[in-house]
Amino acid sequence: MICLDEMGPESAKSHPGHQVIRPDPRGARRMRATQEIDYGRRGKGYVFGAFQPATGEAFTAPYTGRTTASWVDFLERVDAWVDAEADRVYAILDNLSTHRAADVLLWSLAHPRWEFVFQPTYAAYLNLIEPWWKVLRSLALKGRRFDTWDDVCAAVAAATSYWNDHRHPFVWGRRRGWRPHPRPCRATSTPRSWWCSPTARRVRVSLPGRRPG
Repeated sequence: MICLDEMGPESAKSHPGHQVIRPDPRGARRMRATQEIDYGRRGKGYVFGAFQPATGEAFTAPYTGRTTASWVDFLERVDAWVDAEADRVYAILDNLSTHRAADVLLWSLAHPRWEFVFQPTYAAYLNLIEPWWKVLRSLALKGRRFDTWDDVCAAVAAATSYWNDHRHPFVWGRRRGWRPHPRPCRATSTPRSWWCSPTARRVRVSLPGRRPG
């Protein structure tokens, strides 16, 4: 299974980061990085991507426009990137008109091992390349300034290569990171979930001088 999508449009501009770019002259601490406004009128384009959730391997290619010709060319490159011994290739993608053009359907007829699976409307979370775009932006764009579109392409290529060297599988629905614990109740260390349980209700009822309720 392969997830396909486009990222962009991305411009050659300054992308915010975590470090403070202009410190406060009064010496006060700033809570976030600030920078000059950069409209990025130095070139723009799209980054086409293919992602294999089972292995975490990714493939990206930059294009100046999101056209049917660009998409067919990208499919040719992805077909060469995929293992030639694979009998069936299921491609997950959205319902963009470019993905359903006549030239794309003719391409699929010429490549019988490919089968396009279009995700439902408003269900982008089913395509696992969507969370990977955030990883790519963090590796390639965050906190950097680009003078030309070629610089953006070089940064994306380097970030994709770095990711493939440290890749890991993606599992749909799995969350990582910190999860909050149940909030304490009644000024005790007992979680609120216990006080709302049937066992706690019976204990409160059996207390002396306690009315049922």
